[in-house]
Amino acid sequence: MDRRKFFKKGTLLAAGGALFGNPISGLATTMDYDISVKGKRAKNIIFMVSDGMSSGTLALSDHFQNRILGHRSVWMSAYMDNKVTRGLMETSSASAIVTDSSAGSSAFGGGVRVANGSLNVGANGEQYLPIWQKMKRKGKKIGVVTTVTATHATPAGFNVNNNSRYSEPQIAIDYLNLGVDVVMGGGDEFFNEDKREDKRDLYEDYEDKGYAVVKTLNELKQTGKNKPILGIFNEGALPYQLDRKNTPELEKTIPSLADMTKKAIEHLNTSKNGFALQIESGKVDWAAHANDLGGLLFEQIQFDEALKVALEFAEKDGETLVIFTTDHGNANPGLIYGKTADKDFETVAKYKYTNEWILNQIDNSYSPNKVRELVDEYLGFEITSSEAHHILGYYSNIEKEEQGLYNYKHLPYEGFANMQKKHSSVGWISMDHSSDHVEVAAFGPGKELLKPFVKNTDLHYLMLQAAQIENKF
Repeated sequence: MDRRKFFKKGTLLAAGGALFGNPISGLATTMDYDISVKGKRAKNIIFMVSDGMSSGTLALSDHFQNRILGHRSVWMSAYMDNKVTRGLMETSSASAIVTDSSAGSSAFGGGVRVANGSLNVGANGEQYLPIWQKMKRKGKKIGVVTTVTATHATPAGFNVNNNSRYSEPQIAIDYLNLGVDVVMGGGDEFFNEDKREDKRDLYEDYEDKGYAVVKTLNELKQTGKNKPILGIFNEGALPYQLDRKNTPELEKTIPSLADMTKKAIEHLNTSKNGFALQIESGKVDWAAHANDLGGLLFEQIQFDEALKVALEFAEKDGETLVIFTTDHGNANPGLIYGKTADKDFETVAKYKYTNEWILNQIDNSYSPNKVRELVDEYLGFEITSSEAHHILGYYSNIEKEEQGLYNYKHLPYEGFANMQKKHSSVGWISMDHSSDHVEVAAFGPGKELLKPFVKNTDLHYLMLQAAQIENKF
């Protein structure tokens, strides 16, 4: 094939974000790849997304693992050992400097910037073929693994075209029709006939197409390599890792991201033509939206554990490109300077549950003292009686209920996080996405294609070039 023509075409497509009103389209150009030298082909691609990971989240996770667990994070170790190519990435969508997850994933998936809320569909209805469909058409097995609903924005962006990220019941059908070989995460409500509006039993439909349908960790472990896998382990998202590891029943029944990653690779690696796998730690983003420190740290650590699985496989395999990054920043947490900051941050090691879990225990029957006891027992710090009264005000409608993405029960996330800050020395700038230039790294064949500064759409074409797949579909 004429690879120069291939990437000339790719550059034009990637630049297409300007057609849809990208407010900063002129600030970042598409990669000008040097394609005169043909490198080693990447037979397999693993694309890993820590959704909503600001650079502060990465730093906090590394500090915690270094100071409390006695080792550096896998992500930072890859940097320190000089095993990867590293860059910064601009994350804007076609409609805004600050992207949402669907537009962010579509940039990776379709190679063109689209408006927030859309999945690989342009302003005038243009549909951009998602990259996992391109890989499937070349004979590769494809898969998605996430800690939120399997049909959520990030996994969907690698596979489907839809005007709305919220069309999750349809996306569950799309995965079946497209033949996605591995689908794992939460979202029982989108597959279960008792919960779907159309009463369609998608579990049965997947089984009829030869899928192994699994709903527990034990069932996942017992699944063989020869069948495609639908693993749906919860209604809604999977539990936070911190809550899971301190709740025996959850730890027994719900797989970790590393568990799912290992099984997904095991199945997909049976393909003679290779595979493409997208892995997401989706609740890093959810915890950032809630300013939930324990939730955030342990979701990022969970991502790190899955990253270790992927990198160890890739290092042994020698034919696998691993890309790890995020789709955007969120809330920009950071350890704030002070005489007791180090000591304060180390108290996070005492956390047994997330703020979400704690706040869900409280109801109108609680006294201020009972609230204080709850916080002390499960988070290891003391709040004042006045603060306990303030928290209870949210449950008796004295205080105005909090809104916010994924705050379905209107819990007092922000109010509680502000109290927690005094004890952890970790602060936040907001409870929403941010426009950070974010970290991106690559390991394996094709890693040399990653430039120091890229647009999110560039990664689409990097994967195609690394896999030596011509962009003609």
